[in-house]
Amino acid sequence: MTRFSPIILALILSALFLLGGGGETLFAQEVTKSVSQQTIPQAAPLMTVNFGGGDKPLSAGIQILILLTILSLAPAILIMMTSFTRIIVVLSFLRQALGTQQAPPNQVLISLALFLTLFIMSPILTKINTEALQPYIAEEITQQEALRRSAAPIRAFMLRQVREKDLSLFVDIAKMGRPKNASDIPTQVVIPAFMISELRTAFQIGFLVFLPFLIIDIVVGSVLMSMGMVMLPPVLVALPFKLILFVLADGWYLVVGSLVKSFG
Repeated sequence: MTRFSPIILALILSALFLLGGGGETLFAQEVTKSVSQQTIPQAAPLMTVNFGGGDKPLSAGIQILILLTILSLAPAILIMMTSFTRIIVVLSFLRQALGTQQAPPNQVLISLALFLTLFIMSPILTKINTEALQPYIAEEITQQEALRRSAAPIRAFMLRQVREKDLSLFVDIAKMGRPKNASDIPTQVVIPAFMISELRTAFQIGFLVFLPFLIIDIVVGSVLMSMGMVMLPPVLVALPFKLILFVLADGWYLVVGSLVKSFG
């Protein structure tokens, strides 16, 4: 059987609750410790999946298929419910503003966004591991309680970043009554509201990043036109000046620092 680290288990716990509406009607995961200690350490539990809370586990092939399906949703979970969206959009704006074509390449930008996302989300994942995963492994809480505890930190993170206007939009679209507090808002309303709030914030930061480089392009284009050098591409001439400005201003320090601090 496959062994999972506590961080992976924490993500799966949260995904099951958030995507399954509580995990009680779709599927549930059971952490068993019936295998001998010589083969699997106690800190690395086995994962089995049951439907509808039944006592009889599914066959190994179906369990592997379901677990692979859950893991295949990891990129969507990462994009939907973490800081990844804001970071990757701002970094894409930065590369377009610099006009460096494919430098840095996509792999570098995505890797940087992933590690920044892990850095920002690490307190939340640690909290899930401490309050939900470890007590569940120690059989101190039930499966449903572990799922609720694992979802709470991620919901709290999304609710801190989402705009009230965006929440109201999806509450109205869902034709819900006015919620009394944040806990009354269902997850299927919080996630899209969080995503459009992240896109709005990312575009605001992208505009501020783009502005100084746009000024350089305008100045270079005006100078070249006044000199009669209309056949020389302004982008080609402006690129060294933009790179010098970015390096002298310690651009990566400012951009990355501002992105991380924007999440509070």
